[in-house]
Amino acid sequence: MYVVCLDLEGVLVPEIWIAFAEATGLPELKRTTRDEPDYDKLMAYRLDILHQNGLGLQEIQSVISGIDPLPGAREFLDRLRSETQVIIISDTFEQFAKPLMKKLAWPTLFCNTLEVGPDGMISGYRMRCPESKLTTVRALQSAGFDTIAFGDSYNDLAMIQASKAGFLFRSTEQIKADYPEIPAFDEYDDLLQAILSCLDEPGNPI
Repeated sequence: MYVVCLDLEGVLVPEIWIAFAEATGLPELKRTTRDEPDYDKLMAYRLDILHQNGLGLQEIQSVISGIDPLPGAREFLDRLRSETQVIIISDTFEQFAKPLMKKLAWPTLFCNTLEVGPDGMISGYRMRCPESKLTTVRALQSAGFDTIAFGDSYNDLAMIQASKAGFLFRSTEQIKADYPEIPAFDEYDDLLQAILSCLDEPGNPI
């Protein structure tokens, strides 16, 4: 049986930190995992900027409430979920994700947790597990599932490479150039057809 594992931001919804950067006029917050493969380094950088500017969870949640899924994302996800089991594996946080999951009809999401002080300032974060995307894919495989994975960023590569089939979706030109062996797509219909082709291969249990 297959489980499809996919990223969230940049794949189904806009990048939260980019939206927040635009809303606050802090362009330095536009840096994402597309640019920085070291997630701990990236989050330390983000939290430092938030503290310098007196910005906390409430301000970020206010911006998130106005974010909608990318055009076609809901329809793509609905079709995919009608064909196979789907898990979104994201490095986002549960305090960010709830309004976005509502707009996507409550798909299954594995993500992380922020540490927030009484003043609403973000003091840190707790990852669900080390190398959460790869660890989750390996756990599913150990439970007897085959996985198909896709995403757009450096932190998606491990789960893509570890899966029976994997794809890049709306990734950067640099990542696509660095990993030419990974099929890359920019349109939901093309990605869906590639996934369905994997599911329909003779001998594959669905």
